Amino acid sequence: MKYSAIDPKLFIQNRQRFTKAMKPNSLAIFPGNLNLLTNGDQTHPYVPNSDVLWLSGVRQEHTMVVLYPDNPDTSAREVLVILRPNEQLEKWEGHKLTKAEASAISGIKNVQFADSVDAMLQTMMHHADTVYLNTDENDRMDGSLFRPDLEFVKQWMARFPLHRYERAARILKDLRSIKTKEEIVVVQEAIDITEKAFRRVMQFIRPGVMEYELEAEITHEFLCNRATRHAYGCIIASGDRARVLHYVENNQECKDGEIVLMDFGAEYGNYAADLTRSIPVNGKFSKRQAQVYNAVLHVHNFARGILKPGISINDYTKKVNDETEKQCLKIGLISKSDIKNQDPENPAYRKYFYHGVTHHLGLDVHDLGTRVEPIKAGMLFTVEPGLYIEEEQIGIRIENDVWITRTGNQDLMKNIPITVEEIEAAMKKK
Repeated sequence: MKYSAIDPKLFIQNRQRFTKAMKPNSLAIFPGNLNLLTNGDQTHPYVPNSDVLWLSGVRQEHTMVVLYPDNPDTSAREVLVILRPNEQLEKWEGHKLTKAEASAISGIKNVQFADSVDAMLQTMMHHADTVYLNTDENDRMDGSLFRPDLEFVKQWMARFPLHRYERAARILKDLRSIKTKEEIVVVQEAIDITEKAFRRVMQFIRPGVMEYELEAEITHEFLCNRATRHAYGCIIASGDRARVLHYVENNQECKDGEIVLMDFGAEYGNYAADLTRSIPVNGKFSKRQAQVYNAVLHVHNFARGILKPGISINDYTKKVNDETEKQCLKIGLISKSDIKNQDPENPAYRKYFYHGVTHHLGLDVHDLGTRVEPIKAGMLFTVEPGLYIEEEQIGIRIENDVWITRTGNQDLMKNIPITVEEIEAAMKKK
């Protein structure tokens, strides 16, 4: 890992939160992700299982977390399972965690090697009444793809068919959506690195630069500040390409007079930042660009102002969409006649704003969390309204990351330039 060591208190606290929700005499097993092949003997870069990370902080392949809080063997109420290091493997792939190192990262004292843990698990199963198994229950998950997590569940239930089984993911969805102060410390580091990258780009950009050059500047700043990687596919979209929400080709020229939409975030300590800014390539917004930008910023500030405990995502989204409609009317994108004659299922403003306003953020950029229950203190959200105008070849989105408090929210990106004046002033200092 590139990032500095994370205080194991974070993971100890997470495990305590999970075991508190478990039924009496129950066992929970969390296997990690597998290495995925590309072609031949090559693999994709390894991406750990987010739930295993949340519970242990260990990023290494073949990692498993086992929790059995009522285990008669008090030394094995928490067990971390890791790959056994060996000289030949380390010659090819580099250092693998020792038991002591894995224990220091996770705070779990009992660390076992994967090739010798089966007998221990079998004994646990024979004592436990209920077993929690974990699957991916992120609402955005593509269910058509091969699911190693389901294969593990099928094999385990076939081996021990008479136990009572429960969904660990149902508990994790609630717990992971509420970020502790310790988690926010790590998120803030990811955000601070992202801010540095944005400020670097504002100094670098000029007419004629290529989108991929901006991506390179961002990547450079990330790596120099110990970020693991981009938290998601970096979007650098100048001109009309900004209307494509997930444009990631990043291979065209940024031209004089265009707005470039940049949506990127660092991953640090396994947590994601998610920033979007739309800035003028030449350093100066035109009158119309500033008008559209300020309309989006108005909606952004409105959205952040009502994002508080007690409101549901659906109610919040309805209010933000209503405000977006008002701004579209104000800047001449739609008329009162358009609103009067619109299809309620496809309102007129949707031509210019066609995505959601907010999503949960955390270990995953689209993190676990409810969209129907009331928002609670501790949740972490993006706020990202936008306007995309085909006839003007412009797309503007403004996105900050916001932590919900008991009385309102805290903007974790409050130090990043956001107004027309702040952006122009920062770009002028080249």
